[in-house]
Amino acid sequence: MIAPTASVSLLGTTALLFEAPGELALPSQQRIWALAREAQAWPEVREAVPGMNNLMLTFERAPRNTAALEALEARLHAAWDAAEALPLEGRVVELPVVYGGEGGPHMADVVAHTGLSVEEIVERHSTPVYPVYALGSHPGYCYLGGMDPRIATPRRKVPVLSIPGGAVSIGGVQTGVSASAGPSGWNTIGSTAMTFFDPSQDPPARLQPGDMIRFRVQGVIR
Repeated sequence: MIAPTASVSLLGTTALLFEAPGELALPSQQRIWALAREAQAWPEVREAVPGMNNLMLTFERAPRNTAALEALEARLHAAWDAAEALPLEGRVVELPVVYGGEGGPHMADVVAHTGLSVEEIVERHSTPVYPVYALGSHPGYCYLGGMDPRIATPRRKVPVLSIPGGAVSIGGVQTGVSASAGPSGWNTIGSTAMTFFDPSQDPPARLQPGDMIRFRVQGVIR
């Protein structure tokens, strides 16, 4: 069997995306963090932005020719092969969550898909400590790892036009908390009142990769 390999693709003329091989897992994500730290110091790189099992590099100007681009891609592959997991030691942030009710309108859908009771879903969702893998989607939003696969639920076939900030949702094998109001295809099972993004603060995002979230059960509404 041939082992999967990393891939690199252009994003317009002044950015590219490096996608790590294999399934999403914390050790791989920690290597992405290490690669981001190294690439940020490269002279042609304006910003190195870690995503979920990938890394986006942006440039002040496009690579001057095909040879320069190919050299950069080769350097990325070599750096990935040499990268070791970078265990960022962040904070553990507790988020009080009210599960179900008006703030968790899709809890019944998760119950129907998993065959678990509301109490079992709440317990399995609130037990892990979730590492923040990356920020994205919208300002302050955290992509989390570590959800119990027994509560995994497919994304909704018809997205919801708007969910409020603080909505706690499940999408596939991931869970997350919306940092602001907006559309979503995930299943919202609860809500929290925490603020995740404040442009007057430095940094404006409350959480960073390497931080961890613990969902604390504030209440369950059936």
